[in-house]
Amino acid sequence: MADNSKPLVLITGGAGNLGGALIQALGDQYTVISLDRDEAPNADASFTLDLTSHDSVALALQQCAQEYGEQFAAVIHLAAYFDFTGEPSPLYQAVNVDGTRNLLKALNTYQVERFFYASTMLVHEPGVPGHKITEQSPLGPSWIYPESKAQVEEVISHEADMPYSILRLAGLYNEQTCVPTLAHQIARIYEQGFKSHMYSGNTGAGQAFLHTEDMQDLFVRAVAKRTELPEQHVVLAGEETTLSYEALQNRIGELIHGEREWQTFEVPQTIAKAGAWLEEKSEPVVPDDFDKGEKPFIRPFMTEMASDHYELDCRKAKVDLGWEPQRRLDQCLGALIQNLKKDPLRWYENNGITPTDDMRGAKEKKQNPDDLQNRYQQQQRQLHAQYLWAPFLTMGLGAWLVTSPPVMNYAQTPLALSDYISGALLILTGFLSLSWRLNWARWGGTLVGLWLLFAPLALWTPSAAGYLNSTVIGMLAIGFSALVPPTPGISVAAEMTGPTIPKGWDVNPSSWFQRAPIILLAFVGFFVSRYMTAYQLGHIDAVWEPFFLGGPDPKNGTEEIITSEVSEAWPVPDAGVGAMTYALEILTGLLGSTRRWRTMPWLVTLFGFMIVPLGIVSIGFIIIQPIVIGTWCTLCLIGAAAMLLQIPYSLDELVATYQFLKRRHKAGRPVLKIFFTGDTDEGPNEKISDDFERSPFAVVKDMFAGGVTLPWTMLGAIAVGVWLMLTRVTLGAEGTVAHWDHVVGALAITAAVCAFAEVARLARWCLLPLGLTLIGAMLVSGAPMLSLINGIVCGLVLIALSFKRLSVVGQYDGWVKG
Repeated sequence: MADNSKPLVLITGGAGNLGGALIQALGDQYTVISLDRDEAPNADASFTLDLTSHDSVALALQQCAQEYGEQFAAVIHLAAYFDFTGEPSPLYQAVNVDGTRNLLKALNTYQVERFFYASTMLVHEPGVPGHKITEQSPLGPSWIYPESKAQVEEVISHEADMPYSILRLAGLYNEQTCVPTLAHQIARIYEQGFKSHMYSGNTGAGQAFLHTEDMQDLFVRAVAKRTELPEQHVVLAGEETTLSYEALQNRIGELIHGEREWQTFEVPQTIAKAGAWLEEKSEPVVPDDFDKGEKPFIRPFMTEMASDHYELDCRKAKVDLGWEPQRRLDQCLGALIQNLKKDPLRWYENNGITPTDDMRGAKEKKQNPDDLQNRYQQQQRQLHAQYLWAPFLTMGLGAWLVTSPPVMNYAQTPLALSDYISGALLILTGFLSLSWRLNWARWGGTLVGLWLLFAPLALWTPSAAGYLNSTVIGMLAIGFSALVPPTPGISVAAEMTGPTIPKGWDVNPSSWFQRAPIILLAFVGFFVSRYMTAYQLGHIDAVWEPFFLGGPDPKNGTEEIITSEVSEAWPVPDAGVGAMTYALEILTGLLGSTRRWRTMPWLVTLFGFMIVPLGIVSIGFIIIQPIVIGTWCTLCLIGAAAMLLQIPYSLDELVATYQFLKRRHKAGRPVLKIFFTGDTDEGPNEKISDDFERSPFAVVKDMFAGGVTLPWTMLGAIAVGVWLMLTRVTLGAEGTVAHWDHVVGALAITAAVCAFAEVARLARWCLLPLGLTLIGAMLVSGAPMLSLINGIVCGLVLIALSFKRLSVVGQYDGWVKG
């Protein structure tokens, strides 16, 4: 038998944080034995058990008795099941209730001077501010965890064959950790999220707390007086000064952000409950290896308890045990938050909170998350102050819109009502954007700008002035709302850390040199499309067309095309949709920093979608013109060429963004979230500015040559494509033969232009099936000899050109090059 010169104390749950604290406090005066599923490293001895099994509990006690004897000065029962879902779980009954019953039955065969049970103040009915709860206050737990605690107290009162004390503890905290409700409250304010300003109950209500060291002192005193206490003993323990939720909000906000009044709004319980339910149900349904999601802490059941108030009268603990708390939360909160700011990642992990992606990003870059957050906020405030003129101009645009209809003589049109409403919204969003905390309101101005671009089309406005006004103001509204720094929605890690040039690349795909050609070409397409839109809306009577005469009616080729059944099948002017698309290409081309390939993946994807898929649609429209409508449109060809030439300049940024998201996914980061907020990346923390301080020739060369070259084989394929599209004129091709020449020629040009991009060199292989298709079509269509020979020769040339490997000068992190 082991040496047992000191009284023996058993602690269930000794391997936990609370058990470890008690083992440390009692270790000098007692031999402390831990009973738990895991071993307690600082206990004098540990025996493992499963509380749900009576045999396991009995065996553990038997092993302990064989080694230390059968007389226990005290048994402290801490082990319990707990979660914050609010959902019933069989473990509450199995572990807490039945487990305690198993423990008591096994202990009844031993000599136990006193049994101590760690309960909670939450077994009581909540009170109201100004009225304290005592041990005689009625019981009325409001959710499953304290309900199980109340049931355990009842089991003890009926089945304990020994003296017992029930200690109803307040919420525990120390300088490192605290109860989940307080920890998440601190975390919400630290992150400055929207929910940190919302509360679904009475902000004057609060809950009592208890410092871990005061809890240790409580148990030390209780164990020391174990033989002096009544047979059945219940005591409340907590600080008698209870801070309200609002007071805590203000104090936490001041300690973290230096703000003495943290604005908190009371949200109606029905709305809060519905919001919590929606948030819980809207968790991303994706495989675990794709996106690491975290269940929201606030659950619907918590909103019903938001006004619960627990203010304690602990005089009985002072009388019975000579105990009263020596610490207060309001005095210790500073140290708790100081530790958060010192090492946020560890603080989150210690308190069972999933660290934010920004914290992980900072750790990846070996930076203190709090320092990073402070630098980010300082930068955001400086940029906001520097560009404060933008919200004022947005309000000015709104005022302009409100006053425009009568001045520009379209007050009686539906567009006028749209402008009145849109103008008022721009004034509102501009006003809200004056506050850097409401920077998100700028997205509201962006949405209004999008509507202004579309409104003249949707309403088929007959006013040329109204169309011009709405389009220009819409673009300016988007520009002042979204393009002017600081851009809202970018994560701290993405904005403050990470490289400018992607890993394994030697050029930056998001540089202004890369974006400038796209923006210039988009301007060409915008002016052309806007001109044709004016004709479709009836603002002008004719459209310029230098080459194609059209049908027997007075309309020329362009007019035939833009008034054809294909165009009129759209519910809005299709040329206007093209103008709107080009306008958005200009704006999205200007939006974002030179690191937007990783700071704004959603924008790069949107930018690429407007260029690549819509460019292909534009090419398709060109293909069907002579086939379906029977004529050509010079302006449409110019617009399609502008759209097509943008494709090779946009592909490298799409590839870089794809590679970035793939790396983040491999690193275990939440790709879905990163897609919208950005992230850091592998590589040094650097911001590389584009060098415009060179000769104009050097700047232009970088603009049009970066990542794009013109291989002679692809230029040859374009020449073949143009020749095929003109065989109606050059060879007199007709019918199906002419159609096949036209379709293959247009697609060959498209593939060759795409292959201009070094990251899309494989597009050259599209020439192979196109060549085979052309040859097969000529053979089976009964083409005249001249057309047959032409088709076979052109097809063989395309096939031959597809086999010529294209050189790649740049580095693209192993992207397929040949």
